[in-house]
Amino acid sequence: MPVFTVTGDNDPFLHVSLRRGEKIFCESGAMVMMESALQIKGQLRGGLGRALLRRMATDESLFQQEIEAVSGNGDCLLSPALPGAVDVLDVMPGNPYTLSDGSFLAAESTVEVKARMNSIGGGFFGGTGGFVIMEASGRGKLAVSGFGSLFTLDIASDRETVIDNNHAVAWSSNLHFEIGMPQTGSGFFGSIVNSVTSGEGLVIRFRGQGKVVVCSRNRDLFRTQSS
Repeated sequence: MPVFTVTGDNDPFLHVSLRRGEKIFCESGAMVMMESALQIKGQLRGGLGRALLRRMATDESLFQQEIEAVSGNGDCLLSPALPGAVDVLDVMPGNPYTLSDGSFLAAESTVEVKARMNSIGGGFFGGTGGFVIMEASGRGKLAVSGFGSLFTLDIASDRETVIDNNHAVAWSSNLHFEIGMPQTGSGFFGSIVNSVTSGEGLVIRFRGQGKVVVCSRNRDLFRTQSS
């Protein structure tokens, strides 16, 4: 099976080693380097319908890159579009992951990354992908990226964990999540006022047992401050 290794301290690469006949798929434009034994081509993965849904869920291209070791073993280097860290997750039957907008980098060909409908509450807010959201299922390695550093939280079943909407990268799909405003104890209007005055926007409340990958930087806030 392909070997995924994160290499480099700042703005790392994803280093993938492939044996002949193995292939991976990755986001359009992610390939930085590949050896001559590998071939790359654009794919409407899952057909036009699923590609259009994926386009609705993210800012990403209709096409994804497919890299295959055709004439022998070979390595490639991949890089996400935004500066930040890369993490490799294990996708297994019964353990799919939900991906936030723009977090997908690459996966083994045995992993299926497809669009599904988001919850009604989550559909109104862009940080989780809007009304259409991406989910990775199957079995194999999945590489995700986030703006800044990454940290993996283990969510316990006996408590609710609150995470800023713009810092969630990926999470176990079996977790229950709701999107709303931070609780202030002062009612709905008070929550709105507190959200404006504190600068803390929407949050995701997770319950259940699973993992959530978070990033240290808010890309929307960074873009606003940089413009």
